[in-house]
Amino acid sequence: MQKSESGKIVNVLFLCVANSARSILAEALLNRWGAGRFRAFSAGQKTEGSEIHPLTLVALEKLGLPSEGLYSKHWSTFLAPEAPKMDMVITVCDTLLNEACPAWPGRPITAHWGVTDPARLAAEHPDQNGTDFFIAAARALEPRIRLLTQLPDYAIEKLHWRDEVTAIGLMNQ
Repeated sequence: MQKSESGKIVNVLFLCVANSARSILAEALLNRWGAGRFRAFSAGQKTEGSEIHPLTLVALEKLGLPSEGLYSKHWSTFLAPEAPKMDMVITVCDTLLNEACPAWPGRPITAHWGVTDPARLAAEHPDQNGTDFFIAAARALEPRIRLLTQLPDYAIEKLHWRDEVTAIGLMNQ
């Protein structure tokens, strides 16, 4: 694990619709691979009555990732004044790709890392082991997360400045 030269912790929010599988898996993975330099959070757009999918918890256990402290939450949690300031916001499901997300305080770096919905695949293929779909989703996220943790501080700062300059160009449009 690479430590930040500045000592700054980079806060990353992973978003998905229900915050029950992909975003939870991404949160757990980044908190493992980026510990000491990154701090991951997750949230969803439609979380009323949502809980972490039971197969997400099984997959986390099989992958040796902790599930303690993970729970389904609405993204408004991270818009509150007392919420941690996000440095990056990453959507991990295709349904949020073309939808309007909130204007995050501080204009964090944004990205989209679409991953197929393991809950949908498990429901569509009841004859297969559903946990395998959740493990596959985690394995699709893991190389991206590991690459993110390897970015040097100057690269993350450069991405931030690129987004700031882009935002200036969009003013008054």
